[in-house]
Amino acid sequence: MKIEEIKPYDDTGHKAEQVRQMFDSIAPAYDFMNRAMTLGIDRWWRKVAVRRISDARPQSVLDVATGTGDFAIRVLRDTKALHVTGIDLSEGMLAVARDKVKNAGLQEKITFARADCLALPFNDNSFDAVTVAFGVRNFEDIARGYREMLRVLRPGGQLCVLELSVPQNRFIRFFYNIYAMHVIPTLGSLKSGDRNAYRYLPLSIAAVPQGEHMCEIMRQAGFSHATARAMTLGVCSLYLATKD
Repeated sequence: MKIEEIKPYDDTGHKAEQVRQMFDSIAPAYDFMNRAMTLGIDRWWRKVAVRRISDARPQSVLDVATGTGDFAIRVLRDTKALHVTGIDLSEGMLAVARDKVKNAGLQEKITFARADCLALPFNDNSFDAVTVAFGVRNFEDIARGYREMLRVLRPGGQLCVLELSVPQNRFIRFFYNIYAMHVIPTLGSLKSGDRNAYRYLPLSIAAVPQGEHMCEIMRQAGFSHATARAMTLGVCSLYLATKD
């Protein structure tokens, strides 16, 4: 099944609307579950990703599917960018993100807006870099999302994508499947009250394009120099690409 056909709640209706409802539902538990599911390694993944775009010294960065703002804050602090804009479908997630930024005193440097990645409300060539952390698998149309991100990037700008993936080693994958298909939905249901959301998670990870397949989608969207790097035994992948 294609990733665009996998939805959090049922087979009817638009995926984007169901994703919005899902993240509104789990927003209060999202950060706790991220730490619990990844044993805190997600912080290291973000650090590695931002390090790869820091050398270009981006001044203006767009963080797509920004969620609760962790990646936007990391990007600002590590790249020394002048401004980071975060967009997301879920107002519930954005409310958490705004509280974090306010508590950190970064309101002047990080702003958030509710927006759809398939129709970004920005002019062409607006940003030096675009980032997405763990959000591509939730796009209703991945190729279209990449084309929109290409449009708003300035020439020479970088795209940086972090996405969860399935380990290729059979032995590791066996234990990964037990954890992803059984442990995570149970923990997610207990913490957030939304079992469907955490049942959707492993299904979406299994279906999202990975490795060279993801790089090829980026190239078809117009990006160049697309590369993939597997991290932590293959449970996370880092993708980088450039707009010529």
